[in-house]
Amino acid sequence: MKKIPIDTGEHVPLYNQKNTIMDLVSQSFKKIAPFWPLKNLIAVNPLQGLEDLPIEDALILGSAYFQQDNLPRQMEGVNRITIKWLQVYFDDGQATISIPFKNEGLYSAWRRLVIYDEQLHANNEQHKYLLSTLPETPEQAIVECLLHFKIVQEEAEQFLTLMLTTLPGWAAHIKYRTEWVNEFNSVNSNPVTQADYMAIRLIITRLLWQEAKELLDWHNCALEKPHRNYFDKIQKTEADYSFPLIKKLSTQAIKKSHIPEAQFIFCIDVRSEPFRRALESTGDYQTFGFAGFFGIPSQITDTVSGDSYSSCPVLLTPKHEVKESPSSVGQCRQIQKGHKRLTSLKRLYQSVKYTFTVPFVLVEILGFLSGLWMGIRSLSPSLASTFKTLVLNTFRTPYDVEPSLENISFNDQCAYAQDALRMISLIDNFAPLVVFCGHGSTTENNPYATALDCGACGGRRGASNARIIAAILNRSEVRLHLAKNGINIPESTHFIAAEHSTTTDEVTLYKVCDNPQTKKIKDDLLKARNITNYIRLQKMQKNVKQSNAMSKVLLRSQDWAQARPEWGLARNSAFIVAPRDITAGLDLNGRCFLHSYDYKEDSAGNYLTTILTAPMVVAQWINMQYLFSTLDNVAYGSGSKVTKNITGKIGIMQGNASDLMTGLPLQSVYSSDTKPYHELQRLMTVVFAPRYMLDKIINNQQVLKKLFGNGWVQIVAIEPESRKSYLLKRDFSWQEID
Repeated sequence: MKKIPIDTGEHVPLYNQKNTIMDLVSQSFKKIAPFWPLKNLIAVNPLQGLEDLPIEDALILGSAYFQQDNLPRQMEGVNRITIKWLQVYFDDGQATISIPFKNEGLYSAWRRLVIYDEQLHANNEQHKYLLSTLPETPEQAIVECLLHFKIVQEEAEQFLTLMLTTLPGWAAHIKYRTEWVNEFNSVNSNPVTQADYMAIRLIITRLLWQEAKELLDWHNCALEKPHRNYFDKIQKTEADYSFPLIKKLSTQAIKKSHIPEAQFIFCIDVRSEPFRRALESTGDYQTFGFAGFFGIPSQITDTVSGDSYSSCPVLLTPKHEVKESPSSVGQCRQIQKGHKRLTSLKRLYQSVKYTFTVPFVLVEILGFLSGLWMGIRSLSPSLASTFKTLVLNTFRTPYDVEPSLENISFNDQCAYAQDALRMISLIDNFAPLVVFCGHGSTTENNPYATALDCGACGGRRGASNARIIAAILNRSEVRLHLAKNGINIPESTHFIAAEHSTTTDEVTLYKVCDNPQTKKIKDDLLKARNITNYIRLQKMQKNVKQSNAMSKVLLRSQDWAQARPEWGLARNSAFIVAPRDITAGLDLNGRCFLHSYDYKEDSAGNYLTTILTAPMVVAQWINMQYLFSTLDNVAYGSGSKVTKNITGKIGIMQGNASDLMTGLPLQSVYSSDTKPYHELQRLMTVVFAPRYMLDKIINNQQVLKKLFGNGWVQIVAIEPESRKSYLLKRDFSWQEID
């Protein structure tokens, strides 16, 4: 059988060096933003790969790359075949039978099996011969395909980029697996390289579309098309909101500090702001804002289930493994046995549910019970939730956990404690009770659940980090070290952990002693919950009464058919770095990230540098994800929840073979199918500190130069002495705001 010839004419240079191909592939992936799997969804700017451009230019280029709805017909065929193979390879437990040779890597496994794909080779002898004689390495396969398509080296990067941007969702997941997975969250069962993916895309294209070089002309035509001027609309929305806000912030007074009844440190998440305001209205409470991982980059391991996950911003790599175990050592074995029984039951149900024939038999046998359960879940979600909890507690006794600090050295513990307190300027006037409050969401049947959890904890709930920092600060040795460094914590002060459910506004306190003080605090937390429930429910439905707001909000969290259990971080608009007094008297409507900070306690600007290069960057990712999911929910979002399908437990598709949808669903950013709820705004960062501090920090941080200089984020400085406000221009000069 004759091998398909490769045109290696003089007009087509040979790609002889492996490094050349690897560099070209790497450069092509720079246009792609990463996409995390459903188990820990992280907000990302979908145009992250274009942030080196001014935002107005990136919007145009992004439109040409990602917003084209007229893909060449042949490319749609290539996509269908590609999606089919990626679904089976990256499946994370949804399929009953996994793909063979998975541990060898994507290209190697595909190379062994693709000869059996009749849909691809269509029994064409030449195609079958090509598939049976594929190069052993993906790099060589890429070279052969580029030569076959007569792609000269000057065109290669653009052509490879188009191989990615014509199926950007899956390319984004490859980007995550190849650039963002570390030793703490490795996925060794699905090894992949960027060259693996690129080689497969090219080989499939070679078989289905011989003239694929036409993609270059197609892209050039897309660039020449008229583009909607989104940037003007964004600027108009910003002017209507941001500048009135800045005027209000610049007039707030700093009050004299005192010792309150209790102090609460919440995550900077915008959903904390209404609750903080409500809690402060119920009593003498002081609240602070701090990134929800509380400065401790940890890998949390549950000793009962064996589950392990990173609990820190994805910009950081975990430094310590912290094991969480049942507080009652005597019950540990009983709890572990209960967990094993529950896990076995879930596995049995899963194997039955996803096997081809069994579901039909199961419905026949258990049809009445299944129908009854579905009816209860639909008609009485609260009853279904109560019954489900009762069953789970029967198999596994509820238990409290506590963290082990053995893997965090004493010096690190002292450093984390000091940095946490100094960064938010909680260095004196400690209340008798100080609460570190993480957060998480409470929803049913929601594939996007982790997108509502704590972004600072890597798309996980934040209670574990709260337990760690509280345990550290309760150690007498740590307090003695802090006292030597000017932070004197009274013996009467006790630190505890808590968790705020952003869906129901319930705050759960952990390991708190029952006494009159804590009873009052619990009562006030309940009052704050009712106030916030009413505020949030008003944004979701009409004819709301405060008397039944709590029950209605709880119902939304328990309803498995609820497409909009909460608004999440929709309408986020500003990142405010200032003492709480600057914002405490204002109703910020749940639209602002609030990070506590006092420039007087940070003469070197180290803490401000950390705030701007870590929490603010995460906030910018969140802001851009909401902005672009609203701007074009098909290209940058994930479409309607009603028509979605989960693939491989890793992502969302529309229909049965769409690209991976990497953004937020329509219901998260639209109040109806046609009316946006989120407003198109860039993040406005407002810092209560002298401009000279900001100048020094920005000049030394390349990421800030990029974000501010290219207009992805705007920053305003409020001068503490004069209270005048200044906007940083693109050329890094300051313009006073009238």
